Amino acid sequence: MHFVDAKGILTGKNGYYGMNIYRGCSHGCIYCDSRSRCYQFTHPFEDIEVKRNAPELLEKVLRSKRKRCMIGTGAMSDPYMHCEEDLRLTRKCLEIINKYGFGAAIQTKSDRILQDIDLLDEINRSAKCVVQITLTTYDDDLCRILEPNVCNTKRRIEVLEEMHERGIPTIVWLTPILPFINDTEENITSIMNECVRTGVKGIIDFGMGLTLREGDREYYYAALDKHFPGMKQRYIRTYGNSYELPSPDAKELTAVYKKICRENDMMSTPDECFRYMGELPDKHSQISIFDL
Repeated sequence: MHFVDAKGILTGKNGYYGMNIYRGCSHGCIYCDSRSRCYQFTHPFEDIEVKRNAPELLEKVLRSKRKRCMIGTGAMSDPYMHCEEDLRLTRKCLEIINKYGFGAAIQTKSDRILQDIDLLDEINRSAKCVVQITLTTYDDDLCRILEPNVCNTKRRIEVLEEMHERGIPTIVWLTPILPFINDTEENITSIMNECVRTGVKGIIDFGMGLTLREGDREYYYAALDKHFPGMKQRYIRTYGNSYELPSPDAKELTAVYKKICRENDMMSTPDECFRYMGELPDKHSQISIFDL
């Protein structure tokens, strides 16, 4: 972990704002796209870059804004990594968001978000707060391989339950679905049934597969060699050097989750979910966060 003084904290334009308080991640997910070289990391991915002046930068920006909007975080680096336990920079930024009447849309895999549930509740009551949780596999043994340094799926479902009890809306990212690993109807159905039970508002899926780029690909294939002998060769035979790697059963799996969404009045497309996350109540400006 190392500290920097950032020049800015919000990104986006025309009222679409996102922020990343940290760069890099300690969760160790084997498929993480943020490892890709296109993001131009100048330090090891696990050496977390901490924007120590993030709260000050955020307060300066929000204090001067006339129009309220949603502020998103978690698109590139999880805001509830291990270092947040001590640094509490995410909480400090949420306090500022609450102070100035803005809304928040937070994406995470970690149950550390529960340490801020009181503040999330306040934001949701005064403006709007949407919590986004990633669920990739219902099998916790497999989860420990795919996402080794973060709480398991069962615990994340408990997070969804607690948010639902507070009336805080939730979105589930059902992605990535890894070909030949977790791309089964049983897995998708099991996750979706829990989403229904816990009152999830919508599901984000980008085609029942994953993407691999330079940097990410090498890390993923090394993990396959370690945990799934022979799987890397199967990927290479099937996909070559493609960026998009859809499951061979993508069409059938998509039909399964779409059917469950339709039967339970859940949003089922990224556009629907992003639109919902970007909308503040009528008393606030109607601004979205599509550029998260």
